[in-house]
Amino acid sequence: MEYYAGLDVSLRSVSICVIDGEGKIIFERSVACEVDVIANTLAQTSLLITRIGFEAGTMSQPLFYGLKEQHGFDVVCMEARQVNAALSAMRNKTDKNDAPA
Repeated sequence: MEYYAGLDVSLRSVSICVIDGEGKIIFERSVACEVDVIANTLAQTSLLITRIGFEAGTMSQPLFYGLKEQHGFDVVCMEARQVNAALSAMRNKTDKNDAPA
């Protein structure tokens, strides 16, 4: 099974969400915005993470190179405007916040 991690990055913390190949949420946690903390948290899940993705921002360069070069993850840094354009073209949104209550 393939697993993917998405990072929601701010200056002080990072929210980590790991999903499987079918989109089911497997793991969620908020940790300090430090490369080693993020990598150790992902390692503690014992899941083979196929790819990590996050939005470009202030911390994107150190996170990208730290996770890729120091820890060997396949990392994708996405520009917000491009992601927004791609998601707005989707018929059905998949964000859990868009689900009916």
